[in-house]
Amino acid sequence: MTSIVSRETDLLVLVDHDDQALGLRDKRSCHEGQGVLHRAISAFLFDSQGRVLVQRRHVEKPLWGGCWSNSCCTHPFFGEEPIDAAKRRVSEELGLDVELEFIYKFEYHAEWSPEYSEHELCSVFVGYVNTDPKVNESEIQAWRWESPEVLDEVIADDVSDYTPWLKLEWAELRNRGYPKRKLENSRI
Repeated sequence: MTSIVSRETDLLVLVDHDDQALGLRDKRSCHEGQGVLHRAISAFLFDSQGRVLVQRRHVEKPLWGGCWSNSCCTHPFFGEEPIDAAKRRVSEELGLDVELEFIYKFEYHAEWSPEYSEHELCSVFVGYVNTDPKVNESEIQAWRWESPEVLDEVIADDVSDYTPWLKLEWAELRNRGYPKRKLENSRI
């Protein structure tokens, strides 16, 4: 599957530290310099063996292109609930229809270069699936199922080819005991 689902001109929802919407701004300018705080989502998918799906972001992405990251992430559209944005993006990037559960929300800032940064208020979701993705090759360069223990090790080694939000979110998910359950049967 290959289709363009993300554009620099997409309008992102600017928010304050309490997640109150303040307005809209195009994606590119939200990420310029030190960035402007905006709403985002991240999803982590686990399989029946307790492995987590990780993806290598397409090399042409302007921020952290070619780096390994969580199953998928995006920005909600204006008026779109974060859970709906997460389900949309799982479908667009991974070709999967998965039930997702909201886990937590946090704010972070990460500098990619002097020209670009992330500054996001991110809602994190978890889902369980028992099938391989059909990835959108315009978004994802590679993917794999990773054991939690191996992901723990690479993050502990502070490997630079992993996105900063993956490192932060994974540490919090592990603190909360994820993966919590293993899937018996796929509902997909």
